[in-house]
Amino acid sequence: MDKVRVDKWLWSVRILKTRSLATKFCKEGKVSKEDQKLKPSSTVSIGDKIELKKDGFSLVFKVVKLLEKRVGAPLAVECYTDLTTAEEYQKYESWFNYKKKAEYREKGRGRPTKKERREIEKFKGGIDSV
Repeated sequence: MDKVRVDKWLWSVRILKTRSLATKFCKEGKVSKEDQKLKPSSTVSIGDKIELKKDGFSLVFKVVKLLEKRVGAPLAVECYTDLTTAEEYQKYESWFNYKKKAEYREKGRGRPTKKERREIEKFKGGIDSV
């Protein structure tokens, strides 16, 4: 085996949670190799650099081993080298720390309504805001 479908590889090394999600990322043009967007059926081989745009962050991986079947996390980590820059990880960390701040709500007001929740998300202006 010297080539594997890119959607299978992304799923098998646990970069994306499901194969259908990997296929969706490819179809949306979020997966590229050497500045060329990849289709789900495109193949990767050892030594290829795969760039994945996920939640506004650009992740870069170098293929070390090829897999077609999903394996456990300790084995999956050995199949790629993470080439993502420290700057991207800092951007992710600041976003993640921003997201986990606790919200304060006055006692007795209960949960926010759907309208209030949308206003809160709009005000915060995060990545997942509408």
